[in-house]
Amino acid sequence: MDIKNAQQAVDAWIQEHGVRYFNELTNMAQLTEEVGEVARIIARRYGEQSEKESDRNKDLGEELADVMFVVLCLANQTGVDLQEAFDKKLELKTKRDHDRHHGNEKLK
Repeated sequence: MDIKNAQQAVDAWIQEHGVRYFNELTNMAQLTEEVGEVARIIARRYGEQSEKESDRNKDLGEELADVMFVVLCLANQTGVDLQEAFDKKLELKTKRDHDRHHGNEKLK
């Protein structure tokens, strides 16, 4: 599924199950919460913090999907074509960073 279809799928879900979008500030708070859950898993599973027993069964993919869902909601409710924005960003990064990382000694 491409981003445009994902935006449409989220919008259809909201219309059918969600009644309406939460307002933008509520969704921003939700996004922050979801990113925090991703950060907790990464910090404990891949970082130096020990993983708590209650966190061992957390699914990183599910938490990343939660982040995507809220991002798609924010894009929909603010009129952002995220497919177009992502394509432009990827093109910009490709031009700007084409040789940048190959010369970075820290990445070798």
